[in-house]
Amino acid sequence: MAKTRIAVNNNGSLVVAGDIEIVDKNGNLYDLGGREQVTLCRCGLSSNKPFCDGSHRNHFEHEAIAFDLPPKKV
Repeated sequence: MAKTRIAVNNNGSLVVAGDIEIVDKNGNLYDLGGREQVTLCRCGLSSNKPFCDGSHRNHFEHEAIAFDLPPKKV
């Protein structure tokens, strides 16, 4: 089983790869058509949500640089 990897693109989508399943709010599976990698919308402009269709071009800015989250509250 491949480790799941999520890559945050500058000014764009999230690339999700590996052993994944995506479900809707009711727990129903999206049929990924055998794909092992998909791109998810972050901008809210896609007409194919939750998947990216490229609508973010020239409308979404985010510099994707990793940072540490604060410690988890107990």
